[in-house]
Amino acid sequence: MSEITIHKYTPDDKEEWQNFLRSTNNGTMFHSIDFLDYHPAGKFDFYNLIFRKNGEIIGILPGGVKEEGKVFWSPVGASYGSIAVKDIKFEQALEIIDVMLKYFKENDFREIFLIPPPLIYSLNTSQHIEYAMLYRKFDFELHYISHAIDLTEAIYDNTDILNKFDKTARKNIHKIKREKKIYVKESNDYDTFYNILLNNKAKHNATPTHSLADIHRLLELMPENLKLLMCYYGDTPIAGSLLFLCNKKVVLCFYTMLLYEYEHLKPVYLVNYEIANWAIKNNYKWVDIGVSQDTTAEDPMTPSINLINFKERFNARGILRSTFHYKFTD
Repeated sequence: MSEITIHKYTPDDKEEWQNFLRSTNNGTMFHSIDFLDYHPAGKFDFYNLIFRKNGEIIGILPGGVKEEGKVFWSPVGASYGSIAVKDIKFEQALEIIDVMLKYFKENDFREIFLIPPPLIYSLNTSQHIEYAMLYRKFDFELHYISHAIDLTEAIYDNTDILNKFDKTARKNIHKIKREKKIYVKESNDYDTFYNILLNNKAKHNATPTHSLADIHRLLELMPENLKLLMCYYGDTPIAGSLLFLCNKKVVLCFYTMLLYEYEHLKPVYLVNYEIANWAIKNNYKWVDIGVSQDTTAEDPMTPSINLINFKERFNARGILRSTFHYKFTD
């Protein structure tokens, strides 16, 4: 039986990497070289790896090095990383992890940190890679709680997703529809969206992860993976969400903004409802509405109870975003 080998990615591998990514069970847009390429040259010390068997790619691992090249992180400059594979059997998953550990040890790495996509991102439910890591004595650095709207019940019941929301959400959305003061539609007005987002973040002494130039760069590199839904009062944009279409199964609400002087109209309720409708019509199964941590707390795992309560109004379920960690001892 031929052995699995690991190779550092080069630009000559891009087409093969991208083609393999499209066939993976757990890959996302964050594993795409196109996504990683939006970063200015030199911003990160990328260290992307390819796993091969019989010359064929069987896994890809985007990442980078920190602390003088002795610590490996995946992802770097993205939300999710770790090893993307097809729907493989456990024995191959364990072989991949063993080869990876051997590779990093031989190349004098001290630690490994991997953040895989949550389970809902897998097209077919499987945690073979994660279990193989735990069996080989990875531990956890952190767990974050994310929340995602489960669309499958409404799809299988052939019913309006609104019926799955709680009483308060249904009441607010029915009122909005009845009054017809605001509406949601797709938009290309990223500049206006971003300017309002900046003001929102400033209220919490924060800034967006991406600059406006970053957003436009991503639109150039992978326009099929970004979608902007905006809520309008007449011609005035008052709320909206920038969606990342992560893979065939999950839509991620990466940024949500609100013009606070229109908060009384409850536009975020309508935005979330229309995002769920859009996702169902486009054959997605989940809408990830993001992590629910209290960013002001000393403990980074502290949940934001008010935020979680709000998300649960939309039938959102808690999903773990975990950081797997391995430290070499000799």
